[in-house]
Amino acid sequence: MSVETKTEQAPAPVATVTLSIDGIEVTVPKGTLAIRAAEQIGIAIPRFCDHPLLDPAGACRQCLVEVPDAGNGRGFPKPQASCTLEVAPGMQINTQRTSEVAAKSQRGMLELLLINHPLDCPICDKGGECPLQNQALSNGGGESRYEGVKRTFPKPVPISAQILLDRERCVLCARCTRFSEQIAGDPFISLVERGALQQVGRYAEEPYDSYFSGNVVQICPVGALTSAAYRFQSRPFDLVSTEVTCEGCASGCQLRTDHRRGLVRRRLAANAPQINEEWNCDKGRFAFVSGRGDDRITTPMVRVDGELQPASWPEAIDVAVAGLSAAGRNVGVITGGRVTMEDGYAYAKFARAVLGTNNVDYRSRPYGADESAFLITEVAGRTLDAASTVTYSALEAAERVILVGFEPEEESPMVFLRLRKAVRKRGLTVVAIAPLLSNGNRKLNATVVATAPGGETEAITELELTNSDVILVGERAGLVSGALEAVVTKTTAAGARFAWIPRRAAERGAIEAGCLPGLLPGARAVSNVAARVDVATHWGVDSLPPLEGLDAASMLAAAATGEIEALLIGGVELSDFADAEAARASV
Repeated sequence: MSVETKTEQAPAPVATVTLSIDGIEVTVPKGTLAIRAAEQIGIAIPRFCDHPLLDPAGACRQCLVEVPDAGNGRGFPKPQASCTLEVAPGMQINTQRTSEVAAKSQRGMLELLLINHPLDCPICDKGGECPLQNQALSNGGGESRYEGVKRTFPKPVPISAQILLDRERCVLCARCTRFSEQIAGDPFISLVERGALQQVGRYAEEPYDSYFSGNVVQICPVGALTSAAYRFQSRPFDLVSTEVTCEGCASGCQLRTDHRRGLVRRRLAANAPQINEEWNCDKGRFAFVSGRGDDRITTPMVRVDGELQPASWPEAIDVAVAGLSAAGRNVGVITGGRVTMEDGYAYAKFARAVLGTNNVDYRSRPYGADESAFLITEVAGRTLDAASTVTYSALEAAERVILVGFEPEEESPMVFLRLRKAVRKRGLTVVAIAPLLSNGNRKLNATVVATAPGGETEAITELELTNSDVILVGERAGLVSGALEAVVTKTTAAGARFAWIPRRAAERGAIEAGCLPGLLPGARAVSNVAARVDVATHWGVDSLPPLEGLDAASMLAAAATGEIEALLIGGVELSDFADAEAARASV
């Protein structure tokens, strides 16, 4: 596909500001906050409410600094919160490292915070990774002067099925409420009451209902918000951490999985600015507990007299070999959209090089007749450096994003968060071609092009696009005849871009691995003679089958009639098929 891109223009020069922090001169972009400027020269100012992805609040006052010169020859009479203070030319800032005024102010704020904070660090889930704990040691006083009775509340309060609140630990930093309102768009929690009674509250008649609620636990600087799944499970220093990619959807979120004694205890969002920033959805964060169900298959099973019986791996493999050998080439391979790219490649290679068939498909879901050709010609082989590729950064920079058969919050939560960020920060225009305005699209201030199911092709054809527009196409668009072709035609003519976003994590990798009946690994068509020769040579076989195979639905239908005598099925949920009962009957 040829894509006309905008004429490259030199980036506009960035206005900068030069100031002094602890006697060190630093130059930063205009509008930079003092706390960020200090970070650039390696000076860490204590903070609780500040978070780089949230709007400044100045709620905790822990980041107080002395400003003897605001850039105009006059200083501020009192210490200032560096998380809300924009730098100015010639400004002089003294942090706790060089100013006793700043250090005393920070010690005072910590003392006030600890007056009512319970000293239950040994049993608190945050203990060992707690900013309050760390800053009390590094910036606080050696002992408390408070001898009164601490404020207490009944605890824990379940604000949702996954999130528990210990109100007496809260330092009122407002990170959780700002995340819910600004990032997720689910303002179901808020600070209520005033003064000493102020606390995190929720609507009395409904719980904190958000697809992203787990993030408030991770960003809470104390142990006020905890996870029901992780509560009292482990200490941070007893965990072994592994960086992983989330398998919940196709967003590609980078996570940190913490495990202890061979059991996963929790999952946290990793810091991946180009992908999920510092967020993830609750499915990626909490769904790991589903692997502990009693219905999980933990050993090989073979059918004996119509009943599945446990067996050893050699026994199970022998049965599989016997069945596949007896079927000859009347076999099919359905990999599913949940296996790794390496497993998908192994399935595709096994089907073609060993079984001698192109009957291989990953699509264990409803799909249309023209989807396969679209995936082969427009999706397979795309790389991140291609001009037509849509990245998360490109979504934020787009002038208009059009959703076709795609609900971001439901199908790709990180795409939803990036769109919402662009809507809030830049006023991004979002247009949804859909029958109605969904709850997720309402949070994006989306304009709905009301379209009855099946009328998407006509609606796409009538769009007026520019080369700064992006169309996000969901897998449901493939069910509408001509919709995918219309997207390609319109974007090509206007020089716009589009991205196809499936629901399952491994679908994109399965395409590259050749898990389609008409596609070889490396985005090369089965009908391409040279491609077949190259792949056969690489695999060390004489030849590969030349004819396009059956897709998943056709394989199941053929299995029901006996034309397919054996099916090799990978990461498939039969309930994902359009006719789940027929799929179960076929296998």
